[in-house]
Amino acid sequence: MDVSALFPLLEFTDDSMRFMGAGLAIGLGGLGPAISIGWLVSKAMEALGRNPEAQPVIQTNMILGIAFAEAIAIYALVVAVMIGFVF
Repeated sequence: MDVSALFPLLEFTDDSMRFMGAGLAIGLGGLGPAISIGWLVSKAMEALGRNPEAQPVIQTNMILGIAFAEAIAIYALVVAVMIGFVF
């Protein structure tokens, strides 16, 4: 199917599609980690409110979880850069 038939005023080139793909890769790739980090910190604060004495253990586990979730966003950034400049 020819995309230009659907959108006659827009010009779709290889470069424009490549950069749209890179934008989608980083946008969707950053959405999951953002949601998971927000949920993780929310639950950590809830746990600290219930049991303040467990702060060192909860904080350590929370920071590790944030680091692992953020690694996924970094992978998405690498993929977006590869799409934008390599392909």
